Amino acid sequence: MIEVKRAGDLGESHRGAIARIFVDGFGPDLSFFSKDPDELADALAHMLVLDVFHVGLIDGEPAGIVACTDGRQRAVRHDARELRRHLGVFKGTIAHLSFSREFERPLPYFRERMASLEFVATGSRFRGQGVASAIIKHLLDLPQYDEYVLDTIADINTPALRLYEKLGFTEFKRTKVRHAKFTGIGAYVGMRLIQTEPSSRTI
Repeated sequence: MIEVKRAGDLGESHRGAIARIFVDGFGPDLSFFSKDPDELADALAHMLVLDVFHVGLIDGEPAGIVACTDGRQRAVRHDARELRRHLGVFKGTIAHLSFSREFERPLPYFRERMASLEFVATGSRFRGQGVASAIIKHLLDLPQYDEYVLDTIADINTPALRLYEKLGFTEFKRTKVRHAKFTGIGAYVGMRLIQTEPSSRTI
């Protein structure tokens, strides 16, 4: 059985495990900064805002994560000095500039009762067990939101796109990227789910 809890309620002792799941999910996208998963997890752990991350637990062990924000408070807040300490001055500075631009600006199209679901990741040992689905379904039951947005999904991430479609999300925007020849990503897809009736919360 998958139990879902807010990372902030689990406490700082779980920060390292959550960071490792983050790297399991996004390490390939961050390989410029380090190809060592442990080094990346150590460098990035400090920046995860635990109060907005929700964790899927299997037998009490963190197995997957999803951040849920109001679009104004973001899910990561980094310290440039920490990035430079772990990644070196050059790569740490690039990480600082990149994260500030990509992750930490308020999203422009948000309104009241809209939630942004971010950094959906499952630990490599737990994939195929429905962890991400369980966390997202839990978030869809939160009473304070009636619209959910998933932004910047790589168009080559077919498993994620299929999962979100199965959960009821539909595409609402597609943004071409300039680095396609380096990453293989042609566009970032935005998807949303609008719940207008209480019954639609059951998927």
